This record gives sequence, structure tokens and C-alpha cells, in this order.
Amino acid sequence: MAIYDRIGVDYDATRRADPYIVSRLLHHLSSPSGRYCLDLACGTGNYTAALAATGTRLIAIDQSSVMLAAAREKSPTVTWMRANADSLPFAAASFDAAMSTLAHHHFPDIDAAFAEVFRVLKPAGRFVIFTFTPEQMRGYWMNEYFPTICGRAIDQASRLDTPNRLARAGFREIGSEPYDVRPDLQDFFMYSGKHQPARYLDPTIRAGISGFAVNPDDPEIASGCARLADDIKTGRFEAVASRYRSHLGDYVFFAACRP
Repeated sequence: MAIYDRIGVDYDATRRADPYIVSRLLHHLSSPSGRYCLDLACGTGNYTAALAATGTRLIAIDQSSVMLAAAREKSPTVTWMRANADSLPFAAASFDAAMSTLAHHHFPDIDAAFAEVFRVLKPAGRFVIFTFTPEQMRGYWMNEYFPTICGRAIDQASRLDTPNRLARAGFREIGSEPYDVRPDLQDFFMYSGKHQPARYLDPTIRAGISGFAVNPDDPEIASGCARLADDIKTGRFEAVASRYRSHLGDYVFFAACRP
């Protein structure tokens, strides 16, 4: 995708594997040390390389040649490939597990991609997805300052319907675990500034978030940042944030099993 070829140039300036998220991925993948795992839409390979360091054998695919070039520098043990999620170049039952982190909302055909993952997984193989739901995103205080950007993301999330799509692809035992952004988060994705709102005032951080990077000259960004900076300075921000507190979590891990 063209947007990720552009973002990929400086992506790792603000994006890196968060240790806690890595630990939960391993948990839901059932810690497949020594077994083959597919990373779907790996980006610059931060989470791929982190899991490879634990002994997991990985093959990682992405559409962006720019991101793959950065990924190849991170782990010589991973097989990095340019490929499409909806037409995987692997034989049936090739993998013990599969994962995708903050990516499948960009897939042109999610159903085809999930069907392909089902095909290439061995029986009892786990498929773990780290993503978000529209209900969660409505609880982001970012909606106060960047309503159009958040609205596009919510609309995108509304079309995901991840658990039902997994079920239609044939997956079973579909479980979920909500994730709340932690103050020590190392990966600066969309709601990474939940506890540090000033992060969104940094154009370098915004450049690594697709919602901002798709149109960095959007007037809403400048006006939203100005209002956010003023609210932080005057102390009004806490009152704004308090109106958006939610018990649903900020993101979610979905874990499913191939029968």
C-alpha cells in the first residue's frame, strides 16, 4: 500500500515492539517455541523479530517493500516475503500458528485473508489478532480533538466484524482479551498517547500513525493540536479525558483455533 511505503521510511522512529504486547501474543499463540508461525502484514517486523528472539520460527509477509526492507535488518532467522494476505503463497497446513497486529483493517478482502489463514494452518493451529473495535474507539478522548480522523477509524473498525468473520472462515473457540493502553507503552500507535496527550503534538509521532499520516496537512490536525495544547496547559484536559473513560478496553486480542 502506498501509504505504508511512505510511512515505512521513518516508521521505526516511534514504532517498536512493546514487551507486554509481545508477552500476550506469546500467551495466546500458546508460546509456539520451535514451531512455525506466520506473521500477516508484518510491517517493519518489530513484533516478528521480538517473537523470533523467543525461539519462534517465523515467516512474515507484507505488501510494502519499504517496510520489508527495514524488517530484514532486524532478524536473519525470519523469512521475509512480499505477498498478499488474500492469496498466500504457501501449501495447506504449513503453519502451527498465525498472527496479525494492528493490520487486518487495511486488508482489501478480510474474508479471503481469513480463509487463506485457515487453509495454511495445521489442525489445532492458533490465529491471534491484535486490533480494536468501534465501541472501544468511541471511548478514546481523541474524538474530542480529532473527530473526523477518529470517525474514519471508527467506520473502518465497524466493518471489521472480526469474531464473525473468523467463524465464517471456519475458526472455532474464538476468545477475546481486552487491552488497556499502559503508561509505559513502547509502541506509539493510535491511542498510545492516552496517558501522555502531548505525544500528539509531536509531528514525528503523528507520522507513524496512519490516521494522521494519510493526510498530514488536514486542517483538523492543526486545530485539534492547538486545542489539545491549550487544554493541557490550562488543566482542562483532565476534565475532557474523564468524559471518555470506558470499561471496554482500548484494544483487543482475538484468539481463534482451527479445528
